[in-house]
Amino acid sequence: MTQCPDVLVVGAGVTGLTTAVCLAEQGLPVLVRAAEAPRDTTSAVALAVLMGPSLAPPEEADSWPPIETTMRWHREGVAEFTALAGRPGTGVSVMPGRWASHREGEDIAWARDTPGYRPCTPEEHAGFAAAFWMSAPVVDMRAYLDHLAARLAAAGGVLEIARVASLAEAAEQAPVVVNCTGAEARHLADDPEVHAVRGQHVVVENPGLDSYFFQFSRAKAMTMFMPHGDRLVLGGNAGRDDWSREPDPVQTEEIIARCAAVEPRIAAARVLGVEVGFRASRSAIRLAEERLGDTRVVHNYGHSGAAVAFSWPCARAVARQVLQPARV
Repeated sequence: MTQCPDVLVVGAGVTGLTTAVCLAEQGLPVLVRAAEAPRDTTSAVALAVLMGPSLAPPEEADSWPPIETTMRWHREGVAEFTALAGRPGTGVSVMPGRWASHREGEDIAWARDTPGYRPCTPEEHAGFAAAFWMSAPVVDMRAYLDHLAARLAAAGGVLEIARVASLAEAAEQAPVVVNCTGAEARHLADDPEVHAVRGQHVVVENPGLDSYFFQFSRAKAMTMFMPHGDRLVLGGNAGRDDWSREPDPVQTEEIIARCAAVEPRIAAARVLGVEVGFRASRSAIRLAEERLGDTRVVHNYGHSGAAVAFSWPCARAVARQVLQPARV
């Protein structure tokens, strides 16, 4: 049995590990407990590119956090990952890529001052109405999660693979519990506002690409691919309230076809695997504290498609909250 920590973080995806790293590097004894190892979480499946319009909620203008806060979080996230790109072993690199939209008259004013921006040539549009080049931090999530786990261990934190049945159970293990369970918070935190948004990606041998392609859209089917060395990750889709972990062969073929329409070399690439994960969608990100008996429970979930981008600013917000004296 692991010695009682000061903080128990539930969840070992990018949100949980980043939060645990922030707390452990503040000198707190931290235990991360999760049903899945980091490489088995939804975070490992993420097609993480850090730039552009946020795909996180809220979609409603009066939801929390306000747009000014999410834009600040996004800037902080981009700066953090840009800095990490200079460090070996993080899985982060700054890479050129094409951004595209099918919407006529798409507002891309936000992109014009970004690094490497230039309009696409007619041939580079690949059938999209709006398209341009831009450099951005791209994250190989498998390598990055390994980096976070190593950083946690170096700070004295402990990672334990074991299921937490309830927050009440977790509250018996530590004076502070941080809930970073993503879509599983629907069950663990009894939060009916949380919806799973299923995503499926196809991993193929990289046919020689050194740039990414990203369709910025809230559509159910999108076209995107990210090279990570000899692997190329293809996406994607968004299935609301779909909890199936089984890969859909029809979706696999559709994803490959969409990506090959942009880059024909993908059509002949050997398929290495198909990955499925659940984004945690919610009308508002839940970054809040409650009490269960004498235990402080801090929630940090509901980031939807922006979990990677928001991982550091939200983790630091949690660390500030935890380090505050408990309110009686």
